[in-house]
Amino acid sequence: MSTGTLTIDLAAVAANYKALAAQSGAGTETGAVVKADGYGLGAGRMARALAQAGARRFFVAVAEEGAAIREALGRGPEVYILGGHMSGDTDMIHDLDLVPLLNSIEQLTRHFEALPKNPFGIQLDTGMNRLGLEPAEWAAVAEIVLPKKPRLIMSHLACADTPDHPQNAEQLETFRALTQGTGIPRSLAATGGILLGSDYHFELTRPGIGLYGGLPFAGAQNAVTLDLPVIQCRDLEVGESVGYGASWVAEKPSRIATLGAGYADGILRSLSGKGHVFAEGVPCPIVGRVSMDMLTVDITGLRRDPKTLELLGPDQSVDQLADLCGTIGYEILTSLGPRYNLRYAGRAG
Repeated sequence: MSTGTLTIDLAAVAANYKALAAQSGAGTETGAVVKADGYGLGAGRMARALAQAGARRFFVAVAEEGAAIREALGRGPEVYILGGHMSGDTDMIHDLDLVPLLNSIEQLTRHFEALPKNPFGIQLDTGMNRLGLEPAEWAAVAEIVLPKKPRLIMSHLACADTPDHPQNAEQLETFRALTQGTGIPRSLAATGGILLGSDYHFELTRPGIGLYGGLPFAGAQNAVTLDLPVIQCRDLEVGESVGYGASWVAEKPSRIATLGAGYADGILRSLSGKGHVFAEGVPCPIVGRVSMDMLTVDITGLRRDPKTLELLGPDQSVDQLADLCGTIGYEILTSLGPRYNLRYAGRAG
């Protein structure tokens, strides 16, 4: 038995892509980020749905992830590697026609020596101080690199989820100064950057979390539902406790359901004793500690014992659950475990 059913609404993913593409504007192409196994939802299925919705450029973290996208989509679309050309990646980059986003002098040297005829892109550091050529490095190599016609020049915003943060404008100004007049397509905006407005869009935007229903895209359609199976129900008398550490004690006669999923399945232990799961819209409090394979829920208010209870869906988004856990929706999505039964619903086209 699986620990639950994770349902991904392909129509919602496609609708979110089209909405973000519309916000990017008619003169801007919109790609799609499908790293981390499509944010935990299955990279191949997400890539196919997004391709049907119109995406032609896809972004992954490492070359191995690019292989999964090539298997799903074939040779047509461009697949960019955000981590660049790492040692040991040369054969895979060549054989699968992947496009590394070169982010250091070392990577430039590796790529130009090993694959001088293969496509590449450039990643610039405009203030995030994580990946990319620094302005002085770019100034030193731009005259060598630009004649080789990189497919893309990109950078990444550090504070796009905080629209009024001054670093957004600072990075925008730096990116413009470094790329003006190159004639090469440019990309600065992920989901948050798209929402900052047209100044940040350039020739290509590359949404990620917003495609899958997450903030900061408040207008996103919910794309994920997670139903957890009920293994057993039992009655507790006043004073009886539940789970490790006896952290929850019944103050009245209660009926408790044990669900077959836990922190091994991405339901973070910090959710212990917080929040709710839902039975057809009726909230049921999570009680006791989340353990490796199980969590416990107070179903006293239900008319009958349920077979499943909903953790994610119309009644609770990934970001609402993340708030309860003290984290972000990205972590919730990408932590969902491999034991779920994946179900894809809706049509992307």
